[in-house]
Amino acid sequence: METISTWFNALDPTMKAFWCIAIFASTIFLIQMVMTFIGIGDADVETDFDMPDGDIGSMDGDTLDTGGTLQLFSVRNIVNFLLGVGWGGVCLQPYFSDTALLCVAALLTGCAFVAVFAFLFKQMRRLEHDGAFNIHDCVGQVGDVYLRIPGERRGEGKVQYSFQGSVQELAAITNGHEIPSGGKVRVLEVIDNHTLLVEQL
Repeated sequence: METISTWFNALDPTMKAFWCIAIFASTIFLIQMVMTFIGIGDADVETDFDMPDGDIGSMDGDTLDTGGTLQLFSVRNIVNFLLGVGWGGVCLQPYFSDTALLCVAALLTGCAFVAVFAFLFKQMRRLEHDGAFNIHDCVGQVGDVYLRIPGERRGEGKVQYSFQGSVQELAAITNGHEIPSGGKVRVLEVIDNHTLLVEQL
């Protein structure tokens, strides 16, 4: 501990600042990552903004922010920016003898971190959205009866529906006659989040 203290005190003020920023931002970044992986760290929400000049569409805000008005100033992006500034200053110091140039390079690194992490986060959200099962996609599709479906809505059966290589098993009812196991059905309507209205083919 004394060795670390001696090393830190020997640094010039600029490098002390970069190291403090790097350590602080890294700590917050790691906490965010751990919270995200355990399912409680996703503080981003989608918000629609209607401006006088027209609709600018859906933007990702951060609920930890002051209202989430601009994605640029979300807590996540501020942490990413500080992460880039801190480690950029630390890693680039040997290549810049001029402090002003080093600070500019560190700021540019921070901006690059924001851009890179925003791109990666957007791609992950897109994959998550594309891979998510939406029961309404079943309408009009053909499925297999897994458990017989009683006729005239007198009870529920089970149908299996293939979605992007995976098999979804959902409850189903029908207005017509009983549909035996192994039959083919077409989805007519979504009754609720786990029940379909089907007809026999």
